[in-house]
Amino acid sequence: MIEHIVLFKFSDRTTKEQKEEGMRRLIKVKETIPGIVDIQAGINFSERSEGFESGLTVRFESKEALEAYGPHPAHQEVVAYLKEVGMRDTLALDFECL
Repeated sequence: MIEHIVLFKFSDRTTKEQKEEGMRRLIKVKETIPGIVDIQAGINFSERSEGFESGLTVRFESKEALEAYGPHPAHQEVVAYLKEVGMRDTLALDFECL
């Protein structure tokens, strides 16, 4: 299994509703992108986030499924929405589960 973790920062003009909508759209890609075992997303509530406001975890069947996810049109559509509403930075980490 492969775990993909992404943290998001947004501009000051991005509303909580827009962030939540972005996370909902990310979760929904499981319906169209093959190889996703599980996907979770949400808004940060702690003070430990160093400015990152939302998070995403995706578990994939394989490295090949992760590689296909990035350029997939359904994923790119959500990325376009996130940029449109003010996403300004991300931090990603991918690892193979032990």
